[in-house]
Amino acid sequence: MNKVLVSACLIGENVRYNGRVKINENGRLGDWKRQGRLVAFCPEVAGGLPVPRPCSEISGHDGRTVLNGDTRVMNIKGKDVTQYFLTGAQKALELARLHNIKLAVLKDGSPSCGSTYIYDGSFSGIKKPGKGITTVLLEEHSIRVFSEREIPEAVNYLKTLEV
Repeated sequence: MNKVLVSACLIGENVRYNGRVKINENGRLGDWKRQGRLVAFCPEVAGGLPVPRPCSEISGHDGRTVLNGDTRVMNIKGKDVTQYFLTGAQKALELARLHNIKLAVLKDGSPSCGSTYIYDGSFSGIKKPGKGITTVLLEEHSIRVFSEREIPEAVNYLKTLEV
């Protein structure tokens, strides 16, 4: 049975930056959890950041430029937290490899897990197209990443892995 890496916040684990629990209501995640498919992970917590923690955004382009060393991740207080995000992304990749994971469902908008958008680094709520650091690293290693809004597509992709 193929495992699915999932953002821990999407299944109700208390890992969000603001300390609030927010469960994704998609029934498929619940089904996968009951089947024992889900491997829950929060790259930011695994990288060493606490809960709650100051909001962080990529100041510049996106996760690819952070991985290349061209951009930093800053928190709202002006502290450089890039290393926590890089460490968490690496741990996510290690976990995915350990479980032979080929599919992830990650929280969009996050500087770690965003797959279609991230915030622009101004801490003003402005979204821009882009990918988070963990998403980029996983995709570079042939792991397909879907947002929580793309679960039907993730279901179809999982079917192709199980033929």
